[in-house]
Amino acid sequence: MAARWALWTFVVVNLVIVEVLFVTAGSGKNGVLTVAKFFGLHAAVLMLFQLLLVARLPWLDRRIGMDRLTVWHRWTGFTLLWTILTHAFLVVLGYARLDDASMTKTFSALAGVPASLLGMCAAAIVVVVAAVSARYVRRRLPYEVWHGLHLLVYVALGLAFVHQLQETTTFTSSAFAEVYWWALWLFAFGALLTGRIVVPVWRNVYHRFEVSEVVPESANVVSVRVTGRRLDRLPARAGQFFIWRFPGHNNWWLANPFSLSAAPDGRTLRLTAKAVGGTSAGLRQLPVGGRAFLEGPYGAFTSLHRTRPGALLIAGGVGITPIRALLEEEAGGDVVVLYRVRAESDAVLLDEVRDLVAGRDGRLHLLTGHRTEGPPVFAPDRLRTLVPDIAERDVYVCGPPAMTSAVLGALRDLGVPRRQVHAERFGLA
Repeated sequence: MAARWALWTFVVVNLVIVEVLFVTAGSGKNGVLTVAKFFGLHAAVLMLFQLLLVARLPWLDRRIGMDRLTVWHRWTGFTLLWTILTHAFLVVLGYARLDDASMTKTFSALAGVPASLLGMCAAAIVVVVAAVSARYVRRRLPYEVWHGLHLLVYVALGLAFVHQLQETTTFTSSAFAEVYWWALWLFAFGALLTGRIVVPVWRNVYHRFEVSEVVPESANVVSVRVTGRRLDRLPARAGQFFIWRFPGHNNWWLANPFSLSAAPDGRTLRLTAKAVGGTSAGLRQLPVGGRAFLEGPYGAFTSLHRTRPGALLIAGGVGITPIRALLEEEAGGDVVVLYRVRAESDAVLLDEVRDLVAGRDGRLHLLTGHRTEGPPVFAPDRLRTLVPDIAERDVYVCGPPAMTSAVLGALRDLGVPRRQVHAERFGLA
């Protein structure tokens, strides 16, 4: 809650400052251009907010979670798209009325002005990125293609910065405005460089991660242990995940977010993955002693957010990995685990989970069967039967998207307070 309040307070304060700058800077050459300037100022703020949402700042990520920050980033992005398009349209319309010319002729004339041309290029890039980020298109593009196109946003940001710098009616309309915009841009870019480059590089140079053990758990599941220097200083918690890269295993841009499948002990970090893609399927061939590059830890799926003594941990398939890590972490209170798999043979790390639950005098319910067989496994009545005091517990949910959505809907029907529900749906896209 503190992190959310801090983030939204930051947004509101900056919006108020922008409103003040807009009012005090004076009107444009006509009414349409004045409104265009209004949308342009807010587009700049939205761009900078976008940078903060994807900067992966540890303080925010640990408290809010990358999944929620990514959702906010997505909707802010589409809001930014329409704000930029409105700004561009009104600029062309305003100058067309001012010069009593057609919009086509005015557009061509503005394209000959360097400051306007930079803004047009930035807007075009934002349109392309928004188009490939639409769900219909995104699902049909390989991740590598989508990611490469998405990186063009940084080019758009650079062009937008120079566009605003050359557009003197906003950036340098007053001494305060100039100081404010410079400070805001430097803060946003600094946050991005710190979270995405400086912190990951420093941690890898300092800790020197390397593969210490590769353990086949079953025919299609493998665990990889990574060791390093002074891992006790790495601020990782059970339930969090890293973005893992193993040089020589795959191309650098092919990285996967894998949860820790064991609580960090200050000596090793463990991931457990199912062979569902080229990257995870090849983990069995990792050489012991090979280097590893880790980004993270990320995620708010931790005991930091516990509000009640008792806990209900719900996992589906390989989603058991962060649940298993949470079980290992020292935490008081009664614990119940619901583990959903098609068959017992598909239950990853089942023996470890059983031992950990037994060690805490908890209860484990292994829920097997095909999802089309019988009544819904996570129907509200079924959950209440399995865990009668469910509304009095913190509930952690990790599994496939369809299962997670079904569980969250059932929890709402059962009246479980929102602050007691913790779910993480992370992904690089």
